[in-house]
Amino acid sequence: AELTDLDGSGYLRGRWANIRSETGAPAYSPDNSFLYDRHDDQFEQVMAYYWVTEAQRYIQRLGFGTTLRPINKQSQDIRINQWGADNSYSWAKHEVIRFGKGGVDDAEDAEVILHEYAHAMVDSQVPPFGIGGSLEAAAIGEGFADYWAVTVSNVIAPTADPACGADWDSTSYTRTVPHCLRRVDDDLHYPEDLTGEIYRDGLIWSRALWDIRHALGHVKADTVILEGIFGYDPYVTMPEAADATVKAAERLYGKATAKAVATAFQARGILP
Repeated sequence: AELTDLDGSGYLRGRWANIRSETGAPAYSPDNSFLYDRHDDQFEQVMAYYWVTEAQRYIQRLGFGTTLRPINKQSQDIRINQWGADNSYSWAKHEVIRFGKGGVDDAEDAEVILHEYAHAMVDSQVPPFGIGGSLEAAAIGEGFADYWAVTVSNVIAPTADPACGADWDSTSYTRTVPHCLRRVDDDLHYPEDLTGEIYRDGLIWSRALWDIRHALGHVKADTVILEGIFGYDPYVTMPEAADATVKAAERLYGKATAKAVATAFQARGILP
């Protein structure tokens, strides 16, 4: 794969991603040939740079930053193996994404990288969204991040089971095959399947987004979904977020597209 938008320093610093790693030596190449395998600390650095950059390039191909409002249009700071546990997070206060280590180190998996970048995206669109001001808002954030991970990976590097998220990272802690952190095609319904556990509740939201993708194709769906997020607030409920998405669809593409989006949310019980 080609690394784009590098600043020419020989390090993994560029227009859309800036690797700030303190574990192991920083990846360096005077000719931009960053060749490592997964046993090298630098491998995760390259993965994070590549996937954050590709995600932002995809956002801009959809029109954000030109005809539509920009989304996280900056060089995203990233720290690799800086969280001493097998977990990762986007920290809005310091505008940094931190990836953990253990099992399969998180930044080895493209969809883990994309999931955390999705949180940074929402933080830029709805400041200060953070993890959401309520359990339901947080579930929307997690559901969107799960969806974003699989839609972008499916555009850039399709897999045989596109609805299965983080299938490489999850090999270290799941026994079932296929190995998935979470799926985006589970059959859950709002509000009766809400549990108060944000990752499980997020499956209701990610399934609705996945159905929109099937109905519209990834270009229209992702454009509508991203534009709809600008209509959120930190306490947004699923019906409110769905309404914002339907309105974005009608504004961008007309009533027929808005109806298709509404139908997907109705199938999940999110809209009447």
